[in-house]
Amino acid sequence: MNQFFEAAGIALQAIWANKLRSLLTVLGNIVAVTSIIAVVSLVQGLNASVQDMIQSEFAADAFTVGRAGLTLTEEEQLKAQSNPRLTLDDAKAIRDGGPNIGMVMAESRTGATVAYRGVSLEGVTVRGVSKEYNSIPSTQIELGRTITPGEFDAGRFVAILGWDTADSLFGAVNPIDKVITIAGVHFRVAGVAPKRGVILGESQDEFAIVPLGAVQRVFGSRMSLRFTVRPTQPELVQAAMDDTRVALRIERRLRPKQPDNFGIVSSETFLNLYRSATSMIFGVLIGVVSLSLVVGGIVIMNIMLMVVSERTREIGLRKSLGARRRDVLWQILTESITLSTFGGVIGTALGFLLAWGVSKVSPLPAIVEVWSVALGISMTAVVGLFFGLYPAMRAAALDPIEALRRE
Repeated sequence: MNQFFEAAGIALQAIWANKLRSLLTVLGNIVAVTSIIAVVSLVQGLNASVQDMIQSEFAADAFTVGRAGLTLTEEEQLKAQSNPRLTLDDAKAIRDGGPNIGMVMAESRTGATVAYRGVSLEGVTVRGVSKEYNSIPSTQIELGRTITPGEFDAGRFVAILGWDTADSLFGAVNPIDKVITIAGVHFRVAGVAPKRGVILGESQDEFAIVPLGAVQRVFGSRMSLRFTVRPTQPELVQAAMDDTRVALRIERRLRPKQPDNFGIVSSETFLNLYRSATSMIFGVLIGVVSLSLVVGGIVIMNIMLMVVSERTREIGLRKSLGARRRDVLWQILTESITLSTFGGVIGTALGFLLAWGVSKVSPLPAIVEVWSVALGISMTAVVGLFFGLYPAMRAAALDPIEALRRE
């Protein structure tokens, strides 16, 4: 161990004595590791944001039933538009569909103008939900109260506002029991949801939640519904999805060979699609960036060959004084590894700075993973070991007498 630290100290002295040459030598490693760390940090941040966005839309133990499923082509979208809209009769059929179905919440969404005393917000998402909304684990109230089951059943004009919506309308004023207008109709504010934050530059707190009956009275009862379905147990999600499919096919009198005229999706559906779409892109980016490490390794090998040539007499003197082949081999390898790792450390720091800078000027977040730090530094160490092996073997093979004769 002492021999390693001694060789590493000699290598650091050589790096410090030839600052410009050392910097140019490890420039390839610096660029490669900077790119790898920045890409990994941004991709990890993007993955976390997408996952949060999907899970905010879909509960982990729930799935949604809609007029259309996951459509990836224009043809699929056109075909889905011809599907019949979902109704409360469909919701009842799902509830009665089997013992695995625990809860079915009906929902209708639209955009509307929400206003209070001269302050008007355009395009606020208005969610009309059934009373099962209160039994969803993600339902939380920061201020005020929830909508009562009686208010849901009667379709009362009461609302729960998102944090940003309440803040924009009321500021520091307590919004509870204040009367707002949604599409020109008066609603009383019952509560305010807690702040969820921003995902990919889009606020998650600009919404109003009202009873489904109230939305149908304001916007019409022919609006298509969507259902959020939870199984009786979290591990029964797939079984509940199968029961839901069978129940809707029976309710809609579909023949065995006819395709579904509805869609069932879960958070896992979108996550799998996202992972399959980004895994290849991520792999290609890392592969292209890693080419810089190979270039950097070749530069390091050339420099180490030059170092061996410059220090031929020194190596010959050491061997004549008793240094063994492995001592010389270890010294040159240590210098190569230290030089390469030095570039990795600089690249890691620059990669974090680059990722942090991108996250500040764009909606892309950055997450620093410990494994990415270990990956960046260990890769440069391996590059130094691999590309320093040949110069080290050449140095170890020098004949001490011939080496001392060199000018």
